[in-house]
Amino acid sequence: MSLNLDRASMAFTFKGGMLPMTVMELTSADPERIREQLAGKLSQSPAFFQHTPVVLSVEKLDEPHLALERICAVCRAHKLLPVAVRGGQEPVKQSAWALGLGWFPPNEGRARSLESVEAAAPADEAPGEAADGVASGGRIYRGTVRSGQQVTAPEGDLVVIGAVNAGAEVLAAGSVHVYGALRGRALAGIHGDAQAGIFCRELRAELLSVAGNYKRLEDIDPQLLGTPVQVGLRDAQLEITTLT
Repeated sequence: MSLNLDRASMAFTFKGGMLPMTVMELTSADPERIREQLAGKLSQSPAFFQHTPVVLSVEKLDEPHLALERICAVCRAHKLLPVAVRGGQEPVKQSAWALGLGWFPPNEGRARSLESVEAAAPADEAPGEAADGVASGGRIYRGTVRSGQQVTAPEGDLVVIGAVNAGAEVLAAGSVHVYGALRGRALAGIHGDAQAGIFCRELRAELLSVAGNYKRLEDIDPQLLGTPVQVGLRDAQLEITTLT
């Protein structure tokens, strides 16, 4: 039987993607301790806890067996949706699969400094827009990133010489620099680089993320909107400050 199907008869296609995902890095396997801290986080940032998908990282736990089902139940009770587990020994992997979760191997990504602006060969862009490669690993994009468009630098910093419209998305393994208005979504440190940051000349972002730590528009101080800012992690919290 031929496996060649025309598009009219296809029910789906597989595509690669770099979806934004929060990583919940566990330093304790005690469900009650996790519950207590989540309750505190919920009171601080209720907008974040709106059925947000998370990856449970157990790389810092030296335990072959975890109460994974109870930990997932605690997360769901606080409106977090565990979708996968990262790290852990074979029993952890098997438990994740038994619970219908995905499993990722431990993250071995290398950290980058905020000052590094590296970049790689340009990818295909929409007609009429130009992108230039910069030094190894990162990327410069020239022009407006339009609604529905995604521009990525999977190995370094991303520099956008233009605006990022609402509904657009820019992602980088390193830092994101926007020399214009940032109205869409900006995600830096997508492989877990906590030293990455976001820099823009006019903040109006729908969502900001550094190494999986998020702020939505409603969580941003209104006084910062429309101003040039820098975004980074401080004590595992997203911090937004004015650029002078």
